[in-house]
Amino acid sequence: MLISFRELLEERRTARAAAGAFTCYDVTTALGVVRAAEARGVPVILLVSEASFRAPDARLLVPALVSVAEAARVPACVQIDHVSDPELVRAALVSGAGAVLADGSRLPVDENAALVRDAVVAAPPDFGVEAELGHIEGGEDVAAAVAAGALTDPDEAAEFAVRTGAGCLAISIGNVHGTYVAPPQLDWQRLEQIRESVGDLPLSLHGASGLEGEDLRRSIALGICKVNVNTELRRRYLDELSARVPDVLPGLRLLDLQDALVGAVADAAGEILDVLGA
Repeated sequence: MLISFRELLEERRTARAAAGAFTCYDVTTALGVVRAAEARGVPVILLVSEASFRAPDARLLVPALVSVAEAARVPACVQIDHVSDPELVRAALVSGAGAVLADGSRLPVDENAALVRDAVVAAPPDFGVEAELGHIEGGEDVAAAVAAGALTDPDEAAEFAVRTGAGCLAISIGNVHGTYVAPPQLDWQRLEQIRESVGDLPLSLHGASGLEGEDLRRSIALGICKVNVNTELRRRYLDELSARVPDVLPGLRLLDLQDALVGAVADAAGEILDVLGA
């Protein structure tokens, strides 16, 4: 069943848990994510990457994922993820999805705030706008993010929240997108300071693939209520595809392959959901 972004995050925060937000590249991926969420009776967020949203078939993919979310037996929301182009942000607002991450984190803070504020003002009722402050690196270790001054500043976060009216804030505390080159050392004191500075604003942690369960649980205890996952699902999907194709190819057993892929994604998503407080 569809639920608003705000309601979903509030429910998870009240439950002292975090929402799992999983990047879905097709309906098969989404079915696996929903299967895992239904098995645990928890809400879930289906993410559409910026690359997928830019693609010509986005006009078909987004409505398909919205239909999956609508038919799910648990509360679900579709979010367009990491959109930095103002035109794409505007397109996301009318796409049928329930939320967008208006990502101006690579911009000067004033331009970032303007991008987010414009989205908030233009958004339909109950549409969620997430922002990112402090850039979250991709494929780099924590030292690179620190050296680039990319970690979220708690005082800046407080001002940014007031200026933009964002419904959720993705923060950088040493987490990275993709694969961790070295074991991450998350800045827990910084997370506590951000939590105190922004009040009740929901906080989001990206780059969960590769983080230990203990770190995820600790982040939730300190105020994170949304966790984004991408790499781990792609890895499980492709591992399963590689293993199954030789078996199903002789009989062209496409349904068997699809069921195996859905199951692999469900297993990967379920492991994350169990940690997040399923």
